[in-house]
Amino acid sequence: MIIRPPAVAGVFYPAQNDALRATVQQHLSAAPELTSERWPKAIIAPHAGFAYSGPIAASAFSLLAPARKIVKRVVIIGPNHRVAVNRVAATSADAFATPLGNVPVDRAALERLSNLPQVEVFDFAHAPEHSIETHLPFLQLALDEFSIVPLVVGDTAATDVSEILERLWGGPETLISISSDLSHFYDYDTARKMDAGTAQAIETLQPDAIRFEHACGRVPIKGLMTLAAKHALKIETKDLRNSGDTAGGRDRVVGYGAWAFYDGEG
Repeated sequence: MIIRPPAVAGVFYPAQNDALRATVQQHLSAAPELTSERWPKAIIAPHAGFAYSGPIAASAFSLLAPARKIVKRVVIIGPNHRVAVNRVAATSADAFATPLGNVPVDRAALERLSNLPQVEVFDFAHAPEHSIETHLPFLQLALDEFSIVPLVVGDTAATDVSEILERLWGGPETLISISSDLSHFYDYDTARKMDAGTAQAIETLQPDAIRFEHACGRVPIKGLMTLAAKHALKIETKDLRNSGDTAGGRDRVVGYGAWAFYDGEG
């Protein structure tokens, strides 16, 4: 069995099982109380260190409580940060490890993507990448048994992502988790204005309004937005803050947002 070990344990989040479990549970418990038994088909959540983006990420992952025993597969798509990627990188791993345990990879789902020209197995891109890894501890506490389809997006078009998502769309058993932070290293007030504009673009399904400086995961976000229109999903912004609100100064901040995409089944 090939296991992809954690790359940012002890840096982005605690490396010890008990400490990580307590940290994630604290963030989930502090999220707004659920007022409905529906759950989202897709979410967008940030991927920074948990001290910075954990509260915002929890605003998305806490919505999965009604689907704890129903969601069995999570398609996680995040941008590349460390290794250049042409198009979309899949993995040969059988599982991704975190201090909370191993999460199996849905090899059958990845096989369904093998004939798409934009998808290639590229483990080197996954090895140091945090955009997928940081979603896993939240999913491990929010859901029961599940597998993942981890994909790292690089230099490609949003239509390439939407084609992948359409092929893996599935039913209530499948969740889509898009990993992205928002604006990077602007002052607090500038970031708030930029991120509010990004939120409005997502809510109103205007992918062309999201540019390079608005979100590191803009390509996966746009890919989801394309399908959201096709599938008539309803979008709700669940949280919108930045590192100046959570654990940092306000001279150079990173923006974070959480969104839920609901369909008629949820």
